[in-house]
Amino acid sequence: MDLQQLFQKEGKQLIKKKHEHVFMQGDHDYCFYFVQSGLLKGYYTLETGKEFIKSFVQSQDIIGSLSAVYLEKASTFSLRCLEETTLLEIPYAVLARYGKQYHCIANDIIDLLLKFALKKEQREFEFLCLSAQERYALLLNSSPQLLARVTQNDIAAYLGVTPVGLSRIKQRLTHQVTLT
Repeated sequence: MDLQQLFQKEGKQLIKKKHEHVFMQGDHDYCFYFVQSGLLKGYYTLETGKEFIKSFVQSQDIIGSLSAVYLEKASTFSLRCLEETTLLEIPYAVLARYGKQYHCIANDIIDLLLKFALKKEQREFEFLCLSAQERYALLLNSSPQLLARVTQNDIAAYLGVTPVGLSRIKQRLTHQVTLT
C-alpha cells in the first residue's frame, strides 16, 4: 500500500464549493487533504485584511497545516477553494499509525515532507533573490495553465505585488517581447 492508496482506503471524501474554506487561519485542523480535483489557495491574512498567497494547490497535491497537525497549534494559514474541489481528508493520527506499521507508507510520508520542504525552499529563493517581474516570468513559464484559472488579484497576492504592479509587470514583459 502506498500513500495514495491509504487516502483512498481511510480518507473521507469532501466536496467543497467554489469560495468555500477547507480550514481557516486560527483553526485547529488535524488532517491532511489529497486533492482529487479542483484548485485551492493557501493564504495568510493580516489583521488589516491584507492577503498573501503562499501556494496554489492543484489536483494530486496533498496539503495540511503542519503547525496544526503535528504541533497541535492553530493553523497559520487558510485553505480556500478557487473552484469546486473534491478532496480526501485523513487525520494525521491515521497517517502516523500507518507510517509506524508500514515501511512503504513511512517512506511516502518522508517523500511528502521533502516535497513540502523543497517547495518552501524554492518559494523562499524566489522572494529573496528574484524581482517581482522575474517571479511573474517564472510563473508564466512554469504554470501557464494555472494563470488561466486564477484571478489577477490572486496572482498579484501570490507574487507579493499590488494588482496595479502586476499590470505594469505584464505591460513591460509584453513590450519586451514585441521589441525582440
